[in-house]
Amino acid sequence: MSDASDVEPEIIHHDAQLLIVDKPPGLPTTAPTPTEPCLAHWVRDRFPDLQAHATSRLDSQVSGLVTFALTRSANRHLLDARRAGAYERVYMGVTICDLSLDRGQWSWPISIDPRNPKRRLAGPGRGEREAATRYEVAARTPNATLLRLRPDTGRTHQLRVHAAKAGAPLFGDPLYQGARRKALPDGSVVTARRVMLHCVRVSFPSFAPGDRMQLEAPAPPDMDRVWRALGGSPTDLQP
Repeated sequence: MSDASDVEPEIIHHDAQLLIVDKPPGLPTTAPTPTEPCLAHWVRDRFPDLQAHATSRLDSQVSGLVTFALTRSANRHLLDARRAGAYERVYMGVTICDLSLDRGQWSWPISIDPRNPKRRLAGPGRGEREAATRYEVAARTPNATLLRLRPDTGRTHQLRVHAAKAGAPLFGDPLYQGARRKALPDGSVVTARRVMLHCVRVSFPSFAPGDRMQLEAPAPPDMDRVWRALGGSPTDLQP
């Protein structure tokens, strides 16, 4: 798995209302103590005068865009956009399985695994919450499938759980039945050292009426290397 120190976060957008950062894999969004490394502490250390609140969270192994609200009004604006279905996130995910349909929607509820409270299940159970994910196949190779995923809800591990339930667990995600290694016909082996999932785009209404903000972050080098090794083209991963 990538070490959090391997790649620094990158600031994609910064104004009086918002700070949007491209989070590298291996770095949690938040941490339970003030001294543990995480993206929120990285922001705090570089902008000590800001009151930055992470309005979304990516799993440690997942890379991509994280939005911080810098004011109460900005936080309320983003919450309102989510409730109205106007806040869109787009992820790219790699699976070494195939899907029969090129697009569709997964609507299994998400519940807590009674055997492991850090794990989630697709289906009814304790803490059950409705969940919806739209998916489409962005590209296929003989060895893998690249998925474009749009969560309409924001449940813990939602994309990982839904993909696994659909029979297409994400490459590098053993917590949800995803393989870490893929042997190719030529005898070479491709290894995913973390979950191959990246938040490539966020879009939401801007603070100016009638306008929208759209921010993008290309897939990181480790995901690019894995997808190429599986026979894909780097252009497939473009936002």
